[in-house]
Amino acid sequence: MNIPEDSLRHDSISVTLTKEKVDAAFPVALANLGDLVRIPGIAWDAFDPQQLERSAEAVAELFRQTGVFELVEIRRAEANGKVGAPAVVARRQARNGRPQILLYAHHDVQPPGDLSVWKTPEFQPTLIDGRIFGRGAADDKAGIVTHLTAIKTLLETLGDDFEVGISVFIEGEEEAGSPTFRNFLEANRDILAADVIIVADSANWTTTTPALTTTLRGLVSQVIEVQTLDHAVHSGMFGGAVPDAMTATLRLLASLHDDAGDVAVKGLHSTKAADLDFSEQQLREDSGLLDGVSTIGTGSILDRIWAKPSITVIGIDAMSVPMSSNTLLPSVKAKISMRIAPGQDPQDALGLLRAHLEEHVPFGARLTYGEVELGKPFEANSSGWAKKLAEASLSAAFGNDSVDIGIGGSIPFIADLLEVFPAAQILVTGVEDADSRAHSPNESVHVDTLRGAMVAESLFLIKGNDLRVN
Repeated sequence: MNIPEDSLRHDSISVTLTKEKVDAAFPVALANLGDLVRIPGIAWDAFDPQQLERSAEAVAELFRQTGVFELVEIRRAEANGKVGAPAVVARRQARNGRPQILLYAHHDVQPPGDLSVWKTPEFQPTLIDGRIFGRGAADDKAGIVTHLTAIKTLLETLGDDFEVGISVFIEGEEEAGSPTFRNFLEANRDILAADVIIVADSANWTTTTPALTTTLRGLVSQVIEVQTLDHAVHSGMFGGAVPDAMTATLRLLASLHDDAGDVAVKGLHSTKAADLDFSEQQLREDSGLLDGVSTIGTGSILDRIWAKPSITVIGIDAMSVPMSSNTLLPSVKAKISMRIAPGQDPQDALGLLRAHLEEHVPFGARLTYGEVELGKPFEANSSGWAKKLAEASLSAAFGNDSVDIGIGGSIPFIADLLEVFPAAQILVTGVEDADSRAHSPNESVHVDTLRGAMVAESLFLIKGNDLRVN
């Protein structure tokens, strides 16, 4: 649908009025965020599933209270015989050719991690220096209250007879890998089908410069086991002649990078990142890189973290130091996490990784493969009307031009959205910034950035009510 760009711009009066409405609603929005942060809904088997139920019901009630939707329900799907976590869905059907817009976020959170590192109680929202701290404050309960506030602002601006369609999908297992996500989409097509899907689970360039995430790296995760012996033996008696599995594993893992720190697996795809100003000093500050420790890889920093493959060994199963003895280990397991560039097929990348491992395994050691996880990369279509409207809305809300960014991490479920709803335009937005520390202790959301995200989404929905796309 070719929509004139002039019709996607916001006039200053509308922007001012929308900001005033969001400002008035903001205290309630922060209270809602605080209530959600207090619920430790973690979609991992080791944690209390009743907390996820509480979280889903709290979210559903917030959307019911708007009075906007024809349907608000908590639903689940199954995968491999296991019932998934509760998700909240809602729908109000578009009328008179207006677009149907699906708003996505997730209510489950990561485990808190090392409690001794937290500076505030992990599930108690705490305001310090313009940031709200707490697990899920940024990822992704801020996304939920952004959607909720935008819907309320749309209602207050246009009344209850607005024609733009609104659907909501608040997932409950994103932090656990979304195991039932694809099945959930298939089972709920009638509710979730949309012209535009807004995924509020990413970040902005800075706290004052908004962004759309237009590329995401994909994921290839592979567990390996290296064996050299059929049983453990005394290192003093056999060391020097018999290779132990730990030495073999370390040599194999070291082969995954060259001397510069670039990934050494042949055949992997690379591309170019957006041309934004990002210095090594900024990288050091954002990542906490220690003084004296060098960066790795070649090319621009944004190329390295957004557009080139990377490999990290994220786990090794071997003897712990306290339990160690003078023994040659017979076998060692390791988990390799590889991020792949946009445009790379994950199955092909897995084949390239395995070919490299088999070529470089030392001493004739036995190499076997365990669990695999694959996630497709993402590259947004930049030509649609929805992206242009999103850019205009973000720029008006923040007072600074929106930029396109990449994310080095992966959101594999976006590939499922594209496959199940191929006609939909997907916008990846968010309220996080470099200091949000999602997944880490001391997670937080910047209050003014959250406010800006609410204004931008409100403007998008209000303008969407003026458009005929069907």
